[in-house]
Amino acid sequence: MQMLPEIRFQELVGKFSTMDPIVIVGDVGIDKYTTGEVKRISPEAPVPVLAVSKEWEKLGLAANIGHNLKTLGVESTICGVVGDDVRASRMETLLEECGLNIWGLVRDIERPTTFKERITTDTQQICRIDYESQEPLNPTIEGKVIDRVGEFIGNHSAIILEDYAKGMSSEKLCQNLISLANENNKLICVDPGKSTPPKFYTGASLLKPNLKEARLMVEYLGYTYQKKNVEEMAEILSDKLNIDKIVITLGAEGMAMIDRKESNPKITVIPTAAQEVYDVSGAGDTTISLLAAGLVAGGTLAEAGWLGNCGAGVVVAKKGTATVNLQELTVYYRRLQELL
Repeated sequence: MQMLPEIRFQELVGKFSTMDPIVIVGDVGIDKYTTGEVKRISPEAPVPVLAVSKEWEKLGLAANIGHNLKTLGVESTICGVVGDDVRASRMETLLEECGLNIWGLVRDIERPTTFKERITTDTQQICRIDYESQEPLNPTIEGKVIDRVGEFIGNHSAIILEDYAKGMSSEKLCQNLISLANENNKLICVDPGKSTPPKFYTGASLLKPNLKEARLMVEYLGYTYQKKNVEEMAEILSDKLNIDKIVITLGAEGMAMIDRKESNPKITVIPTAAQEVYDVSGAGDTTISLLAAGLVAGGTLAEAGWLGNCGAGVVVAKKGTATVNLQELTVYYRRLQELL
């Protein structure tokens, strides 16, 4: 497939700083990294003892999408649920430090703020500690989230629904957001959860599952995925869920996509842009960020796909949940241009 021409790349990314903000709805949390060196085994149990050398915290889950968009020059408003606890306050501080607003956060006294701590050495992850609830939101909190999005949608350009299957994305919430977007002629891009019934996303503008998620969704819809290739899976998802744009990320194989609004819709595959893979954490966040921003900027699905693919190629070469800025994206795009 022909690569995105330089003139179109510049036209699209040149609009990022002037487009209306994007609403991000989904599970939010904090990622903490604790790293150090293991020199001995504990005398108390057969486990390594980590001598800590560094600790840091970053925005995680759907909040990382907001951080990605910010570093790309795109403004956003994050709508998510946090606890009524000290980590919620820390979450607000991290958002403000990244230049992001906290207007869309809803506090819920019944659940903790999602917090994930990764214990690592320079060469490997020893363990991960999760503090979270995966229980569905209570109706009052769910209603507050929907109302917040309704307040924002008029002066925002699109919605990104990021589903990490932590209990937030109910059928009511998803369908209300899709209706809000469609009624206001706004794009709504969905990054699906592995355990969420695919019918929840019916009517969205774009669906971006990875290959495993696509297989699970097709199977959930009553098909045997072993007998279906990527093209057939994309067509099934588009048809059964009434979604025009389907992007299936394929890891090392790139991404496959179809847009049934095109004059001659057919599956196309963009080869992977990753040249060095260090950590895949957050690559999906970067991809959905650039897909949405590229489409809002006026790009075709293929053009937005190239942006997303290049962005993912940048972040997988970084350690931990990472972001990409415009300079990094441009450098990577030009390097890839020379190779293809």
